[in-house]
Amino acid sequence: MAERSTAAVDVADNSGDKPLTAKADQSTADGVAQNPERDTESDEAQGSGTAADPGKKTSPPELHSGHKLARRYRLEECVTRLDGFSSWRAVDEKLRRAVGVHILPADHARSRAVLAAARSAALLGDPRFVQVLDAVEENDLVYVVHEWLPDATELSALLAAGPLEPHDAYQMVSQIASAMAAAHREGLAHLRLNPNAVLRTSTGQWRIRGLAVNAALRGISSDTPQRTDTEAIGALLYAALTQRWPYESDAYGLAGLPKDVGLIAPDQVRAGVHRGLSELAMRALVNDGATASRHESACTTPEELVKAIGEMPRIRPPEPTFTGPPEYQRTTYQQGTYGRPTPPGATQPIQPPPPPLQSRTGKALKWAVSALLIAALGLGSWQLADALMDQGDKSDGNTTTQTTDDGDKNSASPAPVTAIKIQNAQEYVADGGAQHPGDVKLTYDGSASTFWRTKSFTDGPELAPYKAGVGIVYDLGSARELTTGTISLRYAGDHTTVALYAADSLSPGSIGSMTKIGGVTTTGSTATVKVSKKVKSQYVLVWLTAMPYSGNDSSAYAGAGYKQAITEVKFTG
Repeated sequence: MAERSTAAVDVADNSGDKPLTAKADQSTADGVAQNPERDTESDEAQGSGTAADPGKKTSPPELHSGHKLARRYRLEECVTRLDGFSSWRAVDEKLRRAVGVHILPADHARSRAVLAAARSAALLGDPRFVQVLDAVEENDLVYVVHEWLPDATELSALLAAGPLEPHDAYQMVSQIASAMAAAHREGLAHLRLNPNAVLRTSTGQWRIRGLAVNAALRGISSDTPQRTDTEAIGALLYAALTQRWPYESDAYGLAGLPKDVGLIAPDQVRAGVHRGLSELAMRALVNDGATASRHESACTTPEELVKAIGEMPRIRPPEPTFTGPPEYQRTTYQQGTYGRPTPPGATQPIQPPPPPLQSRTGKALKWAVSALLIAALGLGSWQLADALMDQGDKSDGNTTTQTTDDGDKNSASPAPVTAIKIQNAQEYVADGGAQHPGDVKLTYDGSASTFWRTKSFTDGPELAPYKAGVGIVYDLGSARELTTGTISLRYAGDHTTVALYAADSLSPGSIGSMTKIGGVTTTGSTATVKVSKKVKSQYVLVWLTAMPYSGNDSSAYAGAGYKQAITEVKFTG
């Protein structure tokens, strides 16, 4: 992402020290929305294709929210605007459903290739891919309409919370490899298969978006498309197992591997990684040297990868954990004891009679008590009346609420949560220039009207690869174990990605030297980060790696762009 500029960038080859072999013309840090059906992703280290010459440059068409294509597709929100094309969330007013639309001028150097790729992908009709619904050239525009899946979540968002369970990772690589094998049998390649292009639906199905189209939009091609896509699947599996990107550069919200150590197996990166899946990832990734510890042959095509998966023992889902019966509250009578044996030495509580009998008995008992009270009054024995009333209340105990000592002892009280006061703060600069270091104290001054702001960027929402991220390190006064970090933001929309890191000082080293303790992606104005890794630390970094697009804001920014401002930061522990 470039600050107030659009720069050409080479897409780094994902093989570490290999020379760069893939290019994306002009700026390739795509702006995207938080909705998991965004169709274009940030061009980070990915792929080994070769970009075509973009030819002459053309400006994107002047479109706006509310504009209609073919008197049917109403544009709602621009999620990407790059040199020459834009991508939108739209509404198909004819079928009353959300769709995604890529738009570029008909005279764009890649418009023919995009139309051909979209029509080929539409003919595949495989439900494992996000479907192309329409590909049209009309009124000097070329536009591609595709599905929008509101119930799906990107793999990059899933990994923000931690690595996948072995069964989930197994299902992901099985379904993705099978889908890509089917596509290659029809002569279709993806060439931009990354964590932003892989989605998991609410039913657990994995789907792939951008088949052929995303590469065509950027002029990316490859002399070995099957190998390119296979290595990409290996990188996806590696990330799913380790929550690390298998190359030195950070990408897709994931930290890269330590520099100068080379590509090491997933089970050497994180303890407890499934051995078979670890070796499978290495077989897909490493095609020029030793593969896994058993020196299995490398997988260079999706078909070979599918075969290798089929030869593995099936990984079953984890067994459900039985935590025992739920605790019941004790109110008017002892609940939840019917049909249970009485523990030795315990007194079996008396079960209440059915409601009708209870009602008649209660009335009769009250009449009897009333008669005795009248007699007691006639005799002038107020003491006897009090005693009888007390006895009557005990006999009709089902009309009152009681709390037992046993219930109090068994009730689980949550651990107390206390607010942690921030003592000091300092802006953290990983690369490039600072944002607004003089305003960091405004993020914990107790006022929602003051804020620290980032600079305004022309590409987004992802900052990488132009900038690793921006953030602030907070001093908590002493080593504390956090439970939650609440970051109040100025701008909603698109998406904001926030992570918390345990640091060693107000001026820590690289991101790789810190411990990530939590992360979240939100489309709202509040990011609540629940700490997933319990670590005691005096210093905590709030780290932003993606920011939404916002228009002019005279009180903070002079112009539109991808930007964010933090109004308040609160920690609890």
